Amino acid sequence: MKVLYFAWLKAKTGIGEEEIAPPPGVATVGQLVEHLKTRSPGHAAAFETLSVVRVAVNQDYGGLDTPVKAGDEIAFFPPVTGG
Repeated sequence: MKVLYFAWLKAKTGIGEEEIAPPPGVATVGQLVEHLKTRSPGHAAAFETLSVVRVAVNQDYGGLDTPVKAGDEIAFFPPVTGG
């Protein structure tokens, strides 16, 4: 699956995107986040406060309980505001 990081999540992880093959048992965004936290200290820092992280799976907004599978594109980004 392709994982994309935007704004300060990109800065903390040190990468804008990565291709990963999550371990068996990763079937939701929440489980994916727990896996990603183990990849580096930067990943752990990026996902330290999940209340300020938004996610889209295949370009549709989702939540921690949104299903994920091989081949999906998962994007993590901060809340977006506008005027």
